[in-house]
Amino acid sequence: MARLNLWRWAVLAGAGLYFLVPLAASVIFTVDVPGQGVTFDAYTQIVSTAGFGSSLLLSLELAAATIALVLLLMVPATVALRLGAPRLRPVVEVVCSLPLVVPPIAFVAGMATVLKWGPDHLSRTPLFQTFVAIQNPSFPFVLVLAYVVMALPFVYRALDAGLRAIDVRTLVEAARSCGASWPKALVRAVLPNLRGALLNASFLTLALVLGEFTVAQLLGFTPFAVWIYSVSGSQAQLSVAVSVLSLLVTWALLLSLAVFGGRSRTAAAKG
Repeated sequence: MARLNLWRWAVLAGAGLYFLVPLAASVIFTVDVPGQGVTFDAYTQIVSTAGFGSSLLLSLELAAATIALVLLLMVPATVALRLGAPRLRPVVEVVCSLPLVVPPIAFVAGMATVLKWGPDHLSRTPLFQTFVAIQNPSFPFVLVLAYVVMALPFVYRALDAGLRAIDVRTLVEAARSCGASWPKALVRAVLPNLRGALLNASFLTLALVLGEFTVAQLLGFTPFAVWIYSVSGSQAQLSVAVSVLSLLVTWALLLSLAVFGGRSRTAAAKG
Protein backbone atom coordinates (compact mmCIF):
# COMPACT_ATOMS: atom_id res chain seq x y z
CA MET A 1 0.00 0.00 0.00
CA ALA A 2 2.85 2.39 0.81
CA ARG A 3 4.45 1.72 -2.57
CA LEU A 4 1.13 2.35 -4.29
CA ASN A 5 0.68 5.69 -2.52
CA LEU A 6 4.26 6.65 -3.35
CA TRP A 7 3.65 5.82 -7.01
CA ARG A 8 0.49 7.92 -7.04
CA TRP A 9 2.30 10.91 -5.57
CA ALA A 10 5.09 10.49 -8.12
CA VAL A 11 2.58 10.48 -10.98
CA LEU A 12 0.82 13.55 -9.58
CA ALA A 13 4.14 15.35 -9.15
CA GLY A 14 5.18 14.53 -12.71
CA ALA A 15 1.84 15.71 -14.08
CA GLY A 16 2.08 18.90 -12.00
CA LEU A 17 5.56 19.64 -13.33
CA TYR A 18 4.40 18.93 -16.88
CA PHE A 19 1.74 21.63 -16.60
CA LEU A 20 3.33 24.11 -14.21
CA VAL A 21 6.83 24.39 -15.72
CA PRO A 22 5.62 25.74 -19.12
CA LEU A 23 3.18 28.05 -17.31
CA ALA A 24 5.94 29.37 -15.05
CA ALA A 25 8.22 29.90 -18.07
CA SER A 26 5.44 31.85 -19.80
CA VAL A 27 4.89 34.05 -16.73
CA ILE A 28 8.63 34.75 -16.44
CA PHE A 29 8.74 35.67 -20.12
CA THR A 30 5.94 38.20 -19.67
CA VAL A 31 7.32 39.93 -16.56
CA ASP A 32 11.09 39.80 -17.15
CA VAL A 33 12.09 42.55 -19.59
CA PRO A 34 15.80 42.76 -20.48
CA GLY A 35 17.26 46.01 -19.18
CA GLN A 36 14.17 46.83 -17.08
CA GLY A 37 13.89 43.94 -14.68
CA VAL A 38 10.56 42.70 -13.47
CA THR A 39 7.59 44.63 -14.84
CA PHE A 40 3.89 43.90 -15.26
CA ASP A 41 3.36 46.24 -18.22
CA ALA A 42 2.33 43.32 -20.44
CA TYR A 43 -0.62 42.61 -18.15
CA THR A 44 -1.63 46.23 -17.59
CA GLN A 45 -1.69 46.85 -21.36
CA ILE A 46 -4.10 44.01 -22.09
CA VAL A 47 -7.31 45.95 -21.47
CA SER A 48 -6.19 48.98 -23.48
CA THR A 49 -4.97 47.01 -26.51
CA ALA A 50 -7.09 47.48 -29.62
CA GLY A 51 -9.39 44.57 -30.30
CA PHE A 52 -9.17 42.95 -26.87
CA GLY A 53 -12.63 43.91 -25.64
CA SER A 54 -14.45 43.32 -28.93
CA SER A 55 -12.81 39.93 -29.59
CA LEU A 56 -13.40 38.69 -26.05
CA LEU A 57 -17.01 39.87 -26.13
CA LEU A 58 -17.52 38.15 -29.49
CA SER A 59 -16.12 34.88 -28.13
CA LEU A 60 -18.34 35.07 -25.06
CA GLU A 61 -21.40 35.77 -27.22
CA LEU A 62 -20.52 32.85 -29.50
CA ALA A 63 -20.00 30.63 -26.46
CA ALA A 64 -23.37 31.59 -24.96
CA ALA A 65 -25.19 30.96 -28.25
CA THR A 66 -23.36 27.67 -28.79
CA ILE A 67 -24.15 26.42 -25.27
CA ALA A 68 -27.81 27.33 -25.62
CA LEU A 69 -28.18 25.73 -29.04
CA VAL A 70 -26.27 22.52 -28.33
CA LEU A 71 -28.13 21.93 -25.06
CA LEU A 72 -31.46 22.69 -26.73
CA LEU A 73 -30.66 20.02 -29.31
CA MET A 74 -28.96 17.39 -27.18
CA VAL A 75 -30.97 17.35 -23.93
CA PRO A 76 -34.30 16.34 -25.53
CA ALA A 77 -32.47 14.01 -27.91
CA THR A 78 -30.58 12.13 -25.18
CA VAL A 79 -33.66 11.89 -22.95
CA ALA A 80 -35.79 10.60 -25.83
CA LEU A 81 -33.02 8.20 -26.77
CA ARG A 82 -32.89 6.78 -23.25
CA LEU A 83 -36.68 6.51 -22.88
CA GLY A 84 -37.96 5.48 -26.27
CA ALA A 85 -35.17 4.30 -28.56
CA PRO A 86 -32.27 2.73 -26.66
CA ARG A 87 -31.38 0.61 -29.70
CA LEU A 88 -30.40 3.77 -31.59
CA ARG A 89 -27.78 4.66 -29.01
CA PRO A 90 -24.84 3.15 -30.98
CA VAL A 91 -25.88 5.15 -34.03
CA VAL A 92 -26.08 8.38 -32.05
CA GLU A 93 -22.71 7.68 -30.42
CA VAL A 94 -21.09 7.22 -33.81
CA VAL A 95 -22.67 10.39 -35.21
CA CYS A 96 -21.67 12.46 -32.17
CA SER A 97 -18.12 11.07 -32.31
CA LEU A 98 -17.55 12.03 -35.96
CA PRO A 99 -16.18 15.52 -35.11
CA LEU A 100 -13.32 13.76 -33.29
CA VAL A 101 -12.48 11.81 -36.46
CA VAL A 102 -12.82 14.54 -39.07
CA PRO A 103 -9.86 16.97 -38.95
CA PRO A 104 -10.86 20.61 -38.32
CA ILE A 105 -9.08 21.69 -41.50
CA ALA A 106 -11.22 19.30 -43.58
CA PHE A 107 -14.34 20.40 -41.71
CA VAL A 108 -13.76 24.09 -42.35
CA ALA A 109 -12.81 23.40 -45.98
CA GLY A 110 -16.20 21.81 -46.51
CA MET A 111 -17.94 24.72 -44.80
CA ALA A 112 -16.07 27.24 -46.93
CA THR A 113 -17.07 25.37 -50.09
CA VAL A 114 -20.74 25.46 -49.10
CA LEU A 115 -20.57 29.14 -48.15
CA LYS A 116 -19.03 29.99 -51.53
CA TRP A 117 -21.51 27.79 -53.41
CA GLY A 118 -24.57 29.35 -51.78
CA PRO A 119 -24.40 32.93 -53.07
CA ASP A 120 -23.53 31.76 -56.59
CA HIS A 121 -26.49 29.41 -56.93
CA LEU A 122 -29.05 30.92 -54.57
CA SER A 123 -28.75 34.61 -55.43
CA ARG A 124 -32.34 34.74 -56.70
CA THR A 125 -33.88 32.86 -53.78
CA PRO A 126 -34.74 33.92 -50.19
CA LEU A 127 -31.95 31.67 -48.93
CA PHE A 128 -29.38 34.14 -50.27
CA GLN A 129 -30.06 36.54 -47.41
CA THR A 130 -29.66 33.64 -44.98
CA PHE A 131 -26.16 32.93 -46.28
CA VAL A 132 -25.34 36.62 -45.91
CA ALA A 133 -26.81 36.91 -42.41
CA ILE A 134 -24.97 33.93 -40.92
CA GLN A 135 -21.66 35.46 -42.06
CA ASN A 136 -22.23 38.85 -40.44
CA PRO A 137 -18.82 39.84 -38.95
CA SER A 138 -20.44 41.41 -35.88
CA PHE A 139 -21.94 38.03 -34.96
CA PRO A 140 -20.99 35.19 -37.34
CA PHE A 141 -23.69 32.63 -36.64
CA VAL A 142 -21.90 30.24 -38.97
CA LEU A 143 -19.28 29.84 -36.23
CA VAL A 144 -22.03 28.89 -33.77
CA LEU A 145 -23.16 26.14 -36.15
CA ALA A 146 -19.58 24.92 -36.50
CA TYR A 147 -18.97 24.97 -32.75
CA VAL A 148 -22.19 23.05 -32.08
CA VAL A 149 -20.93 20.24 -34.31
CA MET A 150 -17.48 20.31 -32.69
CA ALA A 151 -18.98 20.23 -29.19
CA LEU A 152 -21.24 17.23 -29.83
CA PRO A 153 -18.81 14.56 -28.55
CA PHE A 154 -18.23 16.35 -25.24
CA VAL A 155 -21.84 17.38 -24.65
CA TYR A 156 -23.18 13.93 -25.49
CA ARG A 157 -20.77 12.20 -23.11
CA ALA A 158 -21.52 14.62 -20.29
CA LEU A 159 -25.29 14.30 -20.68
CA ASP A 160 -25.14 10.53 -21.12
CA ALA A 161 -23.16 10.19 -17.90
CA GLY A 162 -25.68 12.38 -16.10
CA LEU A 163 -28.64 10.38 -17.40
CA ARG A 164 -27.01 7.11 -16.36
CA ALA A 165 -26.85 8.37 -12.77
CA ILE A 166 -30.60 8.98 -12.46
CA ASP A 167 -33.78 6.99 -13.12
CA VAL A 168 -35.15 9.06 -15.98
CA ARG A 169 -38.10 6.83 -16.70
CA THR A 170 -39.40 6.95 -13.12
CA LEU A 171 -39.02 10.72 -12.96
CA VAL A 172 -40.86 11.26 -16.23
CA GLU A 173 -43.64 8.80 -15.38
CA ALA A 174 -44.13 10.43 -11.95
CA ALA A 175 -44.36 13.87 -13.53
CA ARG A 176 -46.74 12.63 -16.22
CA SER A 177 -48.95 10.94 -13.62
CA CYS A 178 -49.26 14.30 -11.87
CA GLY A 179 -50.62 15.87 -15.06
CA ALA A 180 -47.43 17.42 -16.44
CA SER A 181 -46.93 17.60 -20.19
CA TRP A 182 -43.81 16.15 -21.79
CA PRO A 183 -41.99 19.53 -21.97
CA LYS A 184 -42.94 20.36 -18.38
CA ALA A 185 -41.84 16.91 -17.19
CA LEU A 186 -38.49 17.45 -18.89
CA VAL A 187 -37.99 20.92 -17.42
CA ARG A 188 -39.24 20.32 -13.88
CA ALA A 189 -38.39 16.67 -13.26
CA VAL A 190 -35.36 15.80 -15.37
CA LEU A 191 -33.32 19.00 -15.75
CA PRO A 192 -32.94 19.69 -11.99
CA ASN A 193 -31.36 16.25 -11.62
CA LEU A 194 -29.02 16.93 -14.56
CA ARG A 195 -27.56 20.12 -13.12
CA GLY A 196 -24.05 18.69 -12.81
CA ALA A 197 -24.11 17.22 -16.31
CA LEU A 198 -25.43 20.47 -17.78
CA LEU A 199 -22.68 22.44 -16.03
CA ASN A 200 -20.02 20.04 -17.29
CA ALA A 201 -21.34 20.23 -20.84
CA SER A 202 -21.53 24.03 -20.67
CA PHE A 203 -18.00 24.37 -19.35
CA LEU A 204 -16.54 22.05 -21.97
CA THR A 205 -18.34 23.99 -24.70
CA LEU A 206 -17.13 27.30 -23.28
CA ALA A 207 -13.53 26.08 -23.20
CA LEU A 208 -13.83 24.82 -26.78
CA VAL A 209 -15.21 28.12 -28.10
CA LEU A 210 -12.69 30.29 -26.26
CA GLY A 211 -9.76 28.22 -27.51
CA GLU A 212 -10.89 27.38 -31.06
CA PHE A 213 -8.67 28.92 -33.74
CA THR A 214 -8.68 26.98 -37.00
CA VAL A 215 -12.30 27.40 -38.08
CA ALA A 216 -12.52 31.08 -37.18
CA GLN A 217 -9.19 31.94 -38.79
CA LEU A 218 -9.86 30.18 -42.08
CA LEU A 219 -13.37 31.64 -42.34
CA GLY A 220 -11.99 35.14 -41.78
CA PHE A 221 -13.45 36.06 -38.38
CA THR A 222 -11.65 37.43 -35.32
CA PRO A 223 -12.78 35.98 -31.99
CA PHE A 224 -10.50 35.93 -28.97
CA ALA A 225 -8.17 33.09 -30.03
CA VAL A 226 -7.58 34.64 -33.46
CA TRP A 227 -6.94 38.04 -31.85
CA ILE A 228 -4.25 36.50 -29.62
CA TYR A 229 -2.56 35.08 -32.72
CA SER A 230 -2.72 38.42 -34.54
CA VAL A 231 -1.19 40.24 -31.59
CA SER A 232 1.64 37.72 -31.25
CA GLY A 233 3.21 38.87 -34.50
CA SER A 234 4.10 42.31 -33.14
CA GLN A 235 3.71 42.06 -29.35
CA ALA A 236 4.97 38.68 -28.21
CA GLN A 237 4.95 39.43 -24.49
CA LEU A 238 1.42 40.81 -24.64
CA SER A 239 0.09 37.75 -26.48
CA VAL A 240 1.71 35.37 -23.97
CA ALA A 241 0.31 37.46 -21.11
CA VAL A 242 -3.18 37.20 -22.60
CA SER A 243 -2.75 33.45 -23.03
CA VAL A 244 -1.65 33.06 -19.42
CA LEU A 245 -4.55 35.18 -18.22
CA SER A 246 -7.09 33.23 -20.28
CA LEU A 247 -5.65 29.95 -18.96
CA LEU A 248 -5.95 31.13 -15.37
CA VAL A 249 -9.53 32.27 -15.97
CA THR A 250 -10.34 28.85 -17.46
CA TRP A 251 -8.86 27.10 -14.43
CA ALA A 252 -10.84 29.38 -12.13
CA LEU A 253 -14.04 28.48 -13.98
CA LEU A 254 -13.20 24.79 -13.68
CA LEU A 255 -12.58 25.07 -9.93
CA SER A 256 -15.78 27.08 -9.48
CA LEU A 257 -17.68 24.43 -11.40
CA ALA A 258 -16.23 21.66 -9.25
CA VAL A 259 -17.07 23.53 -6.04
CA PHE A 260 -20.57 24.39 -7.22
CA GLY A 261 -21.20 20.82 -8.35
CA GLY A 262 -19.96 19.48 -5.02
CA ARG A 263 -22.24 21.83 -3.08
CA SER A 264 -25.20 20.82 -5.25
CA ARG A 265 -24.61 17.14 -4.59
CA THR A 266 -24.17 17.77 -0.86
CA ALA A 267 -27.40 19.78 -0.68
CA ALA A 268 -29.24 17.08 -2.63
CA ALA A 269 -27.93 14.39 -0.28
CA LYS A 270 -29.00 16.35 2.78
CA GLY A 271 -32.42 16.98 1.25
